[in-house]
Amino acid sequence: MSDATYWLGGLFLPVFPLSMAFNAVFARVRNATLRSALLLAWPQMGLAMVLAAHRPVPGWLLALALFTSALYAFRAIGLRDVGQWVGYLATSGWALLWIAVANRTSADLLHLYALAFSVPLVLLALLGARLEEHFGAAYIGLYGGLAQMVPRMAGVLVCVVLAAVATPLSPSFFAMLATVVTITPTAPWAALALLGTWLLWSWAGVRLLQGLVVGPVDGVKAPDLGLASTWAYAAVLLVLVGSGFYLAGGAL
Repeated sequence: MSDATYWLGGLFLPVFPLSMAFNAVFARVRNATLRSALLLAWPQMGLAMVLAAHRPVPGWLLALALFTSALYAFRAIGLRDVGQWVGYLATSGWALLWIAVANRTSADLLHLYALAFSVPLVLLALLGARLEEHFGAAYIGLYGGLAQMVPRMAGVLVCVVLAAVATPLSPSFFAMLATVVTITPTAPWAALALLGTWLLWSWAGVRLLQGLVVGPVDGVKAPDLGLASTWAYAAVLLVLVGSGFYLAGGAL
């Protein structure tokens, strides 16, 4: 793997400080469709570059990837902007793909792992855009009580966030489980770091839901998701669950 591949790989499978580039681009892009395209394409480009190099991943890069993932997971806990939360969680998850690359995970599985991290965040970015459209901003804690105000949207939001933070049955859960299992015999310290980052994701997810879904309604009114939109989100979530069962074959 040449130095140029390290730099490009560290940009698209973000490691600190190159990870700031993605988050700067993501913050500037306000269109939900373009944000979704970024979330889907960015890690796939990084994997294509890294896999084409056919070189081992050095130990210092693995340590940097673990640090990056934990750093952005920790910073996501205190964020208020939903869009920024999505960018930071994406950075945290994609950085861990370096561990899977080092474990010599097959190319097909690596691309599926990237999708497992990205697709729930795409759904959350679309929901965040809807919140901005109806409330003027998508800030955690700015308004609450979505469960009472827009129950269908709140239910979808809860399911999407649970998938984003790699709870059981989501494909990212099995991607994380497989990575932890394969790395534990050779680098138990890295497995512990992965588990710690996983815990931080859950903490960040709970704070996001607490600031948006629960609480009293502040008198603000907004239309709920229509039945067609609700079923569309539900269909994608069901596909994610099915993908999780598929990945479970490689993790269990």
